[in-house]
Amino acid sequence: MKGMSRVLDYSMLDVFAERPLEGNALAVFHDGSSLSDQQMQAIAREMRLSETTFIIPGDPEMEARDGVRVRIFTTEEELPFAGHPTLGTAAWLRLHHPRLRQVGTETVTLRLRVGPVPVRFAPEEDGVLGLRATMLQNDPVFGATHDRAEVANLIGLSAEDLSSGFAPQTVSTGMPFCIVLLRSLGALQRMQLAHRQAAAWLAGRETHFFYCIAPVEAAPGVRLGSTPNEPADGHPRWRARMQFYSGEDPATGSAAGCCIAWLVKHGLARSEQTVEIEQGAEIRRPSRIVVRAAKQGDRVHAVEVSGRTIPVAEGRLFLP
Repeated sequence: MKGMSRVLDYSMLDVFAERPLEGNALAVFHDGSSLSDQQMQAIAREMRLSETTFIIPGDPEMEARDGVRVRIFTTEEELPFAGHPTLGTAAWLRLHHPRLRQVGTETVTLRLRVGPVPVRFAPEEDGVLGLRATMLQNDPVFGATHDRAEVANLIGLSAEDLSSGFAPQTVSTGMPFCIVLLRSLGALQRMQLAHRQAAAWLAGRETHFFYCIAPVEAAPGVRLGSTPNEPADGHPRWRARMQFYSGEDPATGSAAGCCIAWLVKHGLARSEQTVEIEQGAEIRRPSRIVVRAAKQGDRVHAVEVSGRTIPVAEGRLFLP
């Protein structure tokens, strides 16, 4: 294009999606090594997605040893870690990185600001779109618990809508979320974050976002998103929402890791039990996140977050 000296190739992928045009959309720029921090942030604003990632190619030996360097941006900031960008970028690398494609590796490691994060891929299935993979997140850090009435006010609910047995709590596996257990799906559907007030409250408590969850009630004929209420494998199912400055996130893999760690710690899920989290139904982007975590004594570890990534588009961006 006339007047443009740089052409940046990128791919679009739907992450935590069971079919195209569902899940959480991600833009992956194949080579961001020529970009400044300011340019990456501006491009992320241009894409207007929950997150955009930039692969920073490096020395092959270093990549083989430490992982491929990747940077993650929302429309407002760079993040040290995020779930759907990690799975989606690893899937793109698995399909397109010369070394990884050649050796057919089962594991792709990303070098993020929180350190190396390995992503393990399941064998490809004939006739099934995309790649299913599992990321191993950092061991959880359990932070402070918070006042129910304060949290309820910030998410547009009453204190009675929150569980009386479990206080909201900050948990981090690389990104701190306040896990909020609600009494019902009705409360989850009514929640509406007060963005400005919530941002100030969260910042004062070393927490980034609220992640609100409710159990999926077993009711005949109920459908959530595009999947039946009761899965054939009998895995416990939860519904989640995460509203933030970019609107509402269709799927939040980093928060899902914090969530399963919290559920296991408090006995709401068993150690190493497979649990499903549905997200995005309210904004017509149904997502399916599969999680598990282990517990030994008081220690919660081995936090795994799984989902399918489906490539949906290729594009080019022009810069002067």
